[in-house]
Amino acid sequence: MNYGFVIDTRSCIGCHACSTACKSENEVPLGVNRTWVKYTETGRFPDTRRAFQVTRCNHCANPPCVRICPVTAMYQRHDGIVEFDSSVCIGCKACLQACPYDAIYIDPDSGTAAKCHFCGHRVENGLEPACVVVCPTHSIIAGDMDDPKSEIARVLARNDTTVRKPEQGTSPKLFYINGTDVAMHPTALEREPDGLMFGDVLDAHGHNHAPEGGYADAKFYEVRLNLGDESASLVLEGRLPPPGGGAPDGRRGAMAADSGTAIRTPGEQGVPGGGPIQIQPGTMAGHMVSQVSNTVFHKVPWHWQVPAYTVAKSIGTGAFLMLAAAVLGFGKEAADLPFLLVGLIGVLATLVTTALLVGDLERPERFLRILTRPQWKSWLTRGAFLLIGFSVVSTLLLGSLMVAWLQVRVPGGEAVELGLAVLTVPLAIGAAIYTAFLFAQCEGRDLWQSPLLPAHLLVHSLMMGGAVVGVVTTFGPGSGLGAVAPAVLAVTLVVDLFLILAGEFGIAHASEAAAKAARAISHGKYAQQFWGGAIFTGHLVPLVLLAVAASNGSDGSPWAVAIAGILAAIGLYCYEHAFVMAPQEIPNS
Repeated sequence: MNYGFVIDTRSCIGCHACSTACKSENEVPLGVNRTWVKYTETGRFPDTRRAFQVTRCNHCANPPCVRICPVTAMYQRHDGIVEFDSSVCIGCKACLQACPYDAIYIDPDSGTAAKCHFCGHRVENGLEPACVVVCPTHSIIAGDMDDPKSEIARVLARNDTTVRKPEQGTSPKLFYINGTDVAMHPTALEREPDGLMFGDVLDAHGHNHAPEGGYADAKFYEVRLNLGDESASLVLEGRLPPPGGGAPDGRRGAMAADSGTAIRTPGEQGVPGGGPIQIQPGTMAGHMVSQVSNTVFHKVPWHWQVPAYTVAKSIGTGAFLMLAAAVLGFGKEAADLPFLLVGLIGVLATLVTTALLVGDLERPERFLRILTRPQWKSWLTRGAFLLIGFSVVSTLLLGSLMVAWLQVRVPGGEAVELGLAVLTVPLAIGAAIYTAFLFAQCEGRDLWQSPLLPAHLLVHSLMMGGAVVGVVTTFGPGSGLGAVAPAVLAVTLVVDLFLILAGEFGIAHASEAAAKAARAISHGKYAQQFWGGAIFTGHLVPLVLLAVAASNGSDGSPWAVAIAGILAAIGLYCYEHAFVMAPQEIPNS
């Protein structure tokens, strides 16, 4: 068995019966949707067309949400239905990032992921999904696509169909007859909608959207309905959006009476001078060619906690990479107080990393399920075990160095230190770069699919390691690793700057969504944060300070290295915040 859906957009009338039936059947809370109807309009007045598209989970044959789920809360049944188990979900929201179709949401009542599950409880009893039963025009067809006698198999055989985002490789099983580009590909719209038929335009954070400058520049219009009576007509007043965008204001829909209106004066032939519906005075500046007039908006799943976690993880892993290098390359010096402080900062940063990861879960009390029922295809699971292994070994390394600093003799102590240092290096590297593979599983965010990301995250770790050692040893010993820390910081800053400008933003992106997200970082909403925070404050200023410190030698500018390290950490957060947030604001539906 292989269940799927077909949506016949030729007969869909946009009645929302499927949406309400889904809510009723599955007790879906207000504010979230498993099934919704998207309205799109194309053309120029008066030659316009409206299309309806029923949108929901695609029940992919190759579902990325199943692979990324760390606890098998998302799973694929033997009949092809992608199901979820809310009783085990930890609310990590990774499945929301993996879905290229905006089909998954966080249930506000349970705090777990939820989505269309093909009304599995009905299918198991020989019934059709609720949306199929209630559709008045039979525009939704569901069934076993592998059964040649089924209606869906016949419909698929006789009609040209299309799917959303086939390039993602998910093999979606939600097929559309006469699906339009404007409806199926949100980036095909000429501009963002200024208003909706049944609600407000919300941004990716759930806030009401308003154009820059408000509505003060909007032009009034009136639509006059001539009723064939000389003595009266009705006037509908409102506002046209300004050329740069805008939304109708509160005057929309206000009705006024106007008596004594004369029948229109005949005008030149071929030049419209009036009619049953006329626009006076007539300017249609900014009139759209394609627009969404009704849809469901989806909030950004991950917020500041994720970029903060990546920075904290870079500090923790980087500090212990430097500490392990001290043990392996500089021997006894690693037991000095400054390097013990480096290790302590590494432990604290790792604890902060764990706290941010757990705190960002919708169900943090279920966190240990990653350990008790791991799903090993998920890089969330693999990363959790890498972090645990790194935390244990690095803490033991710090403990052994503290024992040596206290001059407590332990048989074979040096060999233990060397062994722990050797183990720390691969575990720190793994903990530093696993997020790149986790982001790669987030197939709904194309900018994150960068092959440079593992190397980039390793550079971030080394950069923060150099920053930590540089800050701690600024007034400490001037030999060994403390002396080379400024050089490590300088080199990694240069490499990171190159990877950002030439690698992440200098190379053409593989998809339009990735290109839009990159442009939002470099030229759009996050441009100031990117250029001012990440590039100038986080790279250029630290490099200048390090150059000043190097030119003055050990006698001058002792604060330069410390300030450079702190600014590098601030710049890293600015970059990570833009990198994490911008792709999430590109709509997938």
